[in-house]
Order: sequence, then structure tokens, then C-alpha cells
Amino acid sequence: MKFIETREELRTVYREAKGGAVLKELKKLEQHAKGFLSRCPFVVIGSQDAVGNADATPKGDKPGFVKVLDDTTIAIPDRPGNNRLDTWENIIQNPAVGLLFLIPGMNETLRINGIARLTTDDDLRQEFAVDGRPALAVMVVEIKAVYMHCAKAFMRSQLWQPETWPNRTELPTLGQIMRDQLALAQSGEELDANLADGYAKSMW
Repeated sequence: MKFIETREELRTVYREAKGGAVLKELKKLEQHAKGFLSRCPFVVIGSQDAVGNADATPKGDKPGFVKVLDDTTIAIPDRPGNNRLDTWENIIQNPAVGLLFLIPGMNETLRINGIARLTTDDDLRQEFAVDGRPALAVMVVEIKAVYMHCAKAFMRSQLWQPETWPNRTELPTLGQIMRDQLALAQSGEELDANLADGYAKSMW
């Protein structure tokens, strides 16, 4: 298999970007980007460690969970999780991040690239409190680029069209997957019950 190894080779396959594809990239938030963030319940964070090992992790919360601190700065809360901390350890080593924001039912997405830092500032953590529980930490992102991404990926995948979704009962549960992958003695049902209990107790 021959791989593309230079930009010149790449551009023999793809045309140069021009027009709106280039002009849409902004350096700060404006009314439409702010409006999108105010309705957004989900983001995927792309990061890399110091030697280039990549990671993409989802963060979901109530719509509008991303706070606009100013036109070039946003803040995203962190909630209880599995404590792997892949993204946070990456950011400490390499602060560059790529963010993909989604709104259910909307085929267009918002992309933000920037420089991230992690803080445990008490006042900011309290701003993100849910049921009296502040965020564990907050990722503050200095925006370098912001732009809307077109709908083609979602249109091709038909992601938001329920009639294209598989029957969930035909797919294994996470408990069944963990049992098989880790060769655990517990049944899939037991593991699923433990997961459900954990979700109920540590969502926020």
C-alpha cells in the first residue's frame, strides 16, 4: 500500500481550499458561535501528549454547559469519571486542543481550536455547580480559530435519523463487553447493574 507522504502529493488528490472554506475561520466568537454554544450539550476534545500520542474524549452536560468568558475564551467543566485523565495529562504536556461541538438534530457543527489550561479556581468551579456539587476542575481554552463545519458528514451518516439507527437490543451492553474483553468472572448483567449504580451516584 502506498501512502501519501508530502503536501504536494496530497494536493494532487484534493484541490486547494478557497472562498468560504477559508474565509469562515474566525479568531474570536461572534453572535452565531455564542448562540451555538448556549444550546450545545456535547463536545469532543482532541488532544496530544508531548510526543504526539493522540486522544479524543467526549464531554457531555446540560445544554449551555460551556461558558463564554469573553470573545476569545471559553470554559468547560469536568465531572466525575473514570480518573484516567488522558485529556488532562495531555494538556499539561501539550496545551493545543481541537474541539468539536454538537447539537442533537443539527447537521452542522462548531469547531474551535485553541490553547487549553486546567484550573481548580474555586469561584469558577462553583459557577458550574449542579445540585450543589461544583465541577472537579475547569478547562479554560484560549481560542485561536473558530468556524462552523458543514453538514456533509452528518448527512452521509444519517446520524440524527432514528430510522437508520440499529436496534440497541441487538448490540452487547457495556457490561457484556467488559466481561468478554477483561475475562471477568462477573456476568454481564452484574457488571451492567454496577455501572448503573455508579452512574446514579456520581453523575455530577
